[in-house]
Amino acid sequence: MASYVIGDIQGCYDQLQHLLSALDFNERQDELWLCGDLVARGPKSLETVRFIQSLESAAVTVLGNHDLNLIASYYGYGRIKASDQLDALQQAADFGELVHWLEQQPLIHSPDEEYLLVHAGIPPGWDRALAITQAQKVSQALQLDAQSLTASMYGNEPCRWSAQDNASDQLRFTINALTRMRFCHADGRLELNEKGEPTSLSELKPWFDFWPEQADTTILFGHWAALNGACPHPKAIALDTGCVWGNLLTAYCIQTKQRYSVQGYQKKTMLLTD
Repeated sequence: MASYVIGDIQGCYDQLQHLLSALDFNERQDELWLCGDLVARGPKSLETVRFIQSLESAAVTVLGNHDLNLIASYYGYGRIKASDQLDALQQAADFGELVHWLEQQPLIHSPDEEYLLVHAGIPPGWDRALAITQAQKVSQALQLDAQSLTASMYGNEPCRWSAQDNASDQLRFTINALTRMRFCHADGRLELNEKGEPTSLSELKPWFDFWPEQADTTILFGHWAALNGACPHPKAIALDTGCVWGNLLTAYCIQTKQRYSVQGYQKKTMLLTD
């Protein structure tokens, strides 16, 4: 049995199939951990979501910001762009069924203390237990009343965690931290606009600089294509290698700690290993 963690697919269904074929993935004995953002910008979001749903217990996906935006669109609140290439998915006869399936997916997958899968990262000051607790609160709200949650989830405030904030603000902060964050200010405030590579010239710090290097838990994350899978932190593994931008789609094997990649969207597919 092998467990493969795969970075942002973003509708690149063909590349996902090439990668699974190269891995000799067997859904009867292997499992996939997906970093979220199954949809948007690639050409086959509909096929991607249908396929992951069909894998049932052989795959677990956390929700990314694009997945949540798609859910919000179903209730009239999403901010879908033409470049997201989501028309086929939104017009599909089973769109509602697929949205409701997405609503059942978590923001964090962490079956034990060794690994934690999340789309973007863990914000400053949080530990594994708090992250799981807050992620579960978002899931509960999403499953109870997705329309109300998605109506109130947009916005960059609050940018700092406070247990004294009202429930709506806590949910928004949690969604932003777990699905949108890349950088933070030195004082721990989230910076949600910057998308580039970390640089010593910036006053901003990558979120993983706040995660203890001696932590028991290793964070597996996607979302940050500019990192191209390179993360210097010993307890953080970056998996978004920009497939939808023509770079790579990458899988990380939990058991062997080896990476496997195939060339991304609109490029010739070949298996690469390191």
